[in-house]
Amino acid sequence: MANTPAVPDMRLELVPVPVSDVDRAKAFYEQAGFGNLHDTQVTETMRVVQLTPPGSSCAVVFGTGMGPISDMVPGSVKGLHLVVDDMAATRAALTERGIELSHVEDMGGVLYSYFSDPDGNMWALQQWPAGYQA
Repeated sequence: MANTPAVPDMRLELVPVPVSDVDRAKAFYEQAGFGNLHDTQVTETMRVVQLTPPGSSCAVVFGTGMGPISDMVPGSVKGLHLVVDDMAATRAALTERGIELSHVEDMGGVLYSYFSDPDGNMWALQQWPAGYQA
């Protein structure tokens, strides 16, 4: 494919997360340390809430009146990965904030621990082995 043009950068910066109760979800994600909050009532029926995990350039969005995004089944997103440098420190901070996490699983040197929002959207904390380079 010698004549195929290169694809310009495409940054993943926003991921929709389907929720049933916007205020409950907003409170949960703030409790989990997500910040850079944008909560906008665009119209009477459209509300957009956007928060970003600590250290990330990719935010999550949920709300009402956002067409197909609002029509997604609450709790249907599974396995969004939050890559962490220190699993123990991250788990301790989240636990102190009242977030329930699974035990740590070691999958060939890659560590995982999971938590879910009130609707059941599941998140994975992932820690790569020391010295790993992408």
